[in-house]
Amino acid sequence: MSQRRAIILDRDGTIIVERHYLSRPEQVELLPGAAAGLRRLRNRGYPLVVVTNQSGIGRQYYTEADLARVHERLCHLLAAAGVELDGIYHCPHRPEQRCKCRKPQTALVEQASAELSFDSAAAIVIGDKPCDIELARALGARSILVRTGYGATFASDPAVTPDFIVDDLTAAAELIESFVEDAVSASRPTPS
Repeated sequence: MSQRRAIILDRDGTIIVERHYLSRPEQVELLPGAAAGLRRLRNRGYPLVVVTNQSGIGRQYYTEADLARVHERLCHLLAAAGVELDGIYHCPHRPEQRCKCRKPQTALVEQASAELSFDSAAAIVIGDKPCDIELARALGARSILVRTGYGATFASDPAVTPDFIVDDLTAAAELIESFVEDAVSASRPTPS
């Protein structure tokens, strides 16, 4: 398995404005700082992978075709800002179905890892809910909780223990860039 590090992103409340069972393309709205943060990560060479729970399909609130139109709109908005996603993976099941693809289960990330050749344990998971943090823990990956979406509520919950808490995706990109700088500095030989 490649040691390439990917960024695993939640969709609603992390990249786009949280909407209750979002089903129409016109409802898609990028969060402030989302495109700028993703562009910085993309420019660093990180694969950007969205993993999202979409139980509205299993509940028959909307269809796979509706979701595809939502994702087409998301990709269009991001492309206009200079960002391309490497993949969008979704779980259509209701929680009570106990599938292996609903976050915090790892099946979707494992699928993405196989298809896109990255090391899931080296990934960084960014999201606004406990299931995103739990997904990172299940993968053995780092987690970043953003305060957008539901994140502000969970940031003060002692039961939710991300590795890092930041305001938004721009701040997440800055933090990830600091990992790279720290790693580069640590690998340089010290002058004698």
